[in-house]
Amino acid sequence: MARGDRVDPSRLAAYDVLKAVRLDDAYANLALPQVLAEHKLAGRDAAFTTELVSGTIRWQGTYDAIIDACLTKPRLEAKVRDALRLGVHQLLGMRVPDHAAISTSVDLVRARVGVGPTGLTNAVLRKVSAEDLEAWIRRVAPDETHDPVGHASIAHSHPRWVVEALDEALDSAAELPALLAADNAAPKVMLVARPGLSSVDELVAGGGVRGTLSPYAVELTGGDPSAVPAVAEGRAGVQDEGSQLVALTLVEADLDGRDERWLDVCSGPGGKAALIAALAAQQGARVLANELQHHRARLVARGTRAAASGLSGVVTGDGTRPPWREDTFDRVLVDAPCSGLGALRRRPESRWRRTPQDLDLLVPLQCHLLDTAIASTRTGGVIVYATCSPVLAETTGVVEAVLAGRDDAHLESTRQLWPHRDGTDAMFIATVRRL
Repeated sequence: MARGDRVDPSRLAAYDVLKAVRLDDAYANLALPQVLAEHKLAGRDAAFTTELVSGTIRWQGTYDAIIDACLTKPRLEAKVRDALRLGVHQLLGMRVPDHAAISTSVDLVRARVGVGPTGLTNAVLRKVSAEDLEAWIRRVAPDETHDPVGHASIAHSHPRWVVEALDEALDSAAELPALLAADNAAPKVMLVARPGLSSVDELVAGGGVRGTLSPYAVELTGGDPSAVPAVAEGRAGVQDEGSQLVALTLVEADLDGRDERWLDVCSGPGGKAALIAALAAQQGARVLANELQHHRARLVARGTRAAASGLSGVVTGDGTRPPWREDTFDRVLVDAPCSGLGALRRRPESRWRRTPQDLDLLVPLQCHLLDTAIASTRTGGVIVYATCSPVLAETTGVVEAVLAGRDDAHLESTRQLWPHRDGTDAMFIATVRRL
């Protein structure tokens, strides 16, 4: 048997996902199913690969600090670092015996990189295996008393600027460790029963548990969501309770007068639009779903097919230069493009891709979208502005900046959800009234 043939397929698959994340800016949760299929992995092998990938990406910052502490030379090829990260996660984050984690990592490097770095791989992982994760954090993290942010950054594997931004957004600094820990925990798989198309009872009967925040939410306690008949048929979907609450905030806001024209300004990929359209159909209203990118607009059209009776259409358009007239809609949702730092449980790679400079581009866009949404709403109508980010510049900062420049809109309420408090993504929801 050739040495390359000895590499465990689950670890090969995990390595290939990390490579796609690093080189192609892929999202692990989207790349993983394709790679699992390519390697013909299912059951326990697929579960092992999934944990190996997600855990490695979540703890990348901590593991890099540990790896660097074990190096005698500072330079390390990215593809070797990928393999080392996988090995460190097996040693410090999974119940893999030391000898198995080390030997399979050496085989992986030999197969994917070459013979040259195998000695380095073996040496580094043997050093790592000498201590547990807590001991390593005590060794490599800054002193918590003198640099609490730096310590939290290494101990909880978040970039320093992200820790600072989250700390600023919290009511109390004492909550920060719980929030960072929640970001590193795998989220529950939540389903939404789209009214008039499916029911909570149907999903519960299929093995789910009722949610606690949304009346349409069901936690899937096991199995593949796509195997649930209602999900496969588009009558239900996979949707975090926080996202469901965004849609419900729009639909349940008090409104006087006409209530038949609704708008979702940034509707891709379509989860909120599908729930809003299902609710609209029950109330005799229709939703126009707009999306800037054509391929995402196609996703919206596909995802809302079952709720088509609540749609007036799906269009490709720029929400800052809309093709519709002003003063048109009764209810408008702006689920704005954002940093995504509220969904780090689901997309942990976002924390390593985003930079503070991203806000310089995002915040003006968010302001423009909200300003245009207000202008698109009739007098007395309601606008809901939402982001999957708790960062103040993207949340209250945007709302305050836009309303300061208008005398025809009023902030009625804001709500910030948190994973450590609410078990949801960190969704921000603001309700604005057109005067």
